Amino acid sequence: MIRHSDDMIQEKMSSSSYSDILHRIQRALGAARTVFARFTPGAIETEYKIGHDPVTEADRAVDALLRQNLLRDGEGWLSEETADNPSRLDKERVWIVDPLDGTREFVMGLPEFCVSIGYVEKGVPVAGGIYNPATKETFVGAVDAGVLYNGRPARPSQRTTLDGALILASRSEVKREEWKQFENGSFKVQAMGSVAYRLALVSAGLADVTFTLTPKNEWDVVAGAALVKSAGGFVSTLEKTDLTANRRDPLLSGLLASGPFLKDQVLALVEPHIRVAESAR
Repeated sequence: MIRHSDDMIQEKMSSSSYSDILHRIQRALGAARTVFARFTPGAIETEYKIGHDPVTEADRAVDALLRQNLLRDGEGWLSEETADNPSRLDKERVWIVDPLDGTREFVMGLPEFCVSIGYVEKGVPVAGGIYNPATKETFVGAVDAGVLYNGRPARPSQRTTLDGALILASRSEVKREEWKQFENGSFKVQAMGSVAYRLALVSAGLADVTFTLTPKNEWDVVAGAALVKSAGGFVSTLEKTDLTANRRDPLLSGLLASGPFLKDQVLALVEPHIRVAESAR
């Protein structure tokens, strides 16, 4: 039965209208593996950009490889490590990537970082791939093909209640005590770096919920959002709208993601933050 299910989803991947995109994503993630093999997390020289965000040689090397393996004529490009070219705004098909989401964790030697590749069509995230070099986990999917986790079919949490649920929180948000209001809930909150990796874990049902209470850029979340959607999960902005991407300003107020049956409970849980986001619009 499991073998039959595997065969079916592999067939869906190959027959997907995004099969070429998925092939490029998988090839790019493979190229990124070779780059990370050259570095040791926790033992790498670090520079700091304006705003004190860290950047390493690995960020830049992976960025170059992703561009080489992914981008084709007529497609747009938005990456954290590439100067933004506004010509992407005129493109229907755009790659939105973060060569190394969770650089702080990478520098600290924590296994909570990843390569994040998102593909957007007419502003809608439709395919994605995420690879965590530390844990050797790979997530790849498209909206008409489902999601593969390490080559096996995956689906998001089927929970219908937050009781006992695992909610992944931003490590930095927890450190700033922004999650104190959730400490006594009926669910477990686990702090973790890399929002892209957290979203990938939700897409594969390895966590039930994740959300961010602070703004994130498109390159942080588009790939993970595409995976959650592709797996059949719930994704929303903090303003309770669908995520649209390739906007002139790529900064989002926040993002929510969960299994399909937790939508209403997740929205109710973060309602105070939703009101704050709406009042700031």
